Amino acid sequence: MSRPELRLVLAVSLDGRLAAAEGGAAQIGGRGDRRVLEEALAWADAVLVGAETLRRHGCSCLIHRPELLAQRRAAGLSPQPLAIVVSRSGTFSPDLPFFDQPLQRGLLLLDPPGFPRLEPPREPGQQRDPSQGLSKAPGFASQWSCAGWSDALAELKTAGVARLAVLGGASLAASLLAENLLDELQLTLCPRVLGGSHSWLGAAAQVDFAAQGGWRLIEQRALEGEELLLRYRRA
Repeated sequence: MSRPELRLVLAVSLDGRLAAAEGGAAQIGGRGDRRVLEEALAWADAVLVGAETLRRHGCSCLIHRPELLAQRRAAGLSPQPLAIVVSRSGTFSPDLPFFDQPLQRGLLLLDPPGFPRLEPPREPGQQRDPSQGLSKAPGFASQWSCAGWSDALAELKTAGVARLAVLGGASLAASLLAENLLDELQLTLCPRVLGGSHSWLGAAAQVDFAAQGGWRLIEQRALEGEELLLRYRRA
């Protein structure tokens, strides 16, 4: 595969919401969800999180379970997967706890028109030289600037990211489904009914036709706190 394998990892309410009707950070999962979230982190080479999700939460998810940390060490991996933030502007408060967490940080600048860039503009058809013209955003050890998902994921694969856990939010999930780029859905169903508009896939989301069907249930597991893990994979 010319791009990483992508697994979307979310905790959702019984009515498919990520957060309460009044909004705020999506934190509806309990201890059962935390357990399978850490399992997904241990599987991943890197995690992908949207800029707004990071600003709301302030930090990324970490692996804490000793057996999972030992598993990664035995495989020759860093204790925590690389945390890659997807942003249009690359602008974040330096006071976010994220920048003090014990992990490596990467910044993926997607480059739609009309938004500020850290990379100078290029002539039509001109290829970017990765060694020139890209100002590093503070706090990020790695940085990529791409025009869209196809280029971005190819660059991540070249950088050694073979397995990518997508942690949200809804806009990020929708943009990947719009291009049929998700290989697996890991959903923790939480015993809450929240209402409101904060669905894990918004009403305006455009899902690629090929991504609308063909999902196969590969795991279902009852979790602590009446939560249920459901994992679906593309056939």
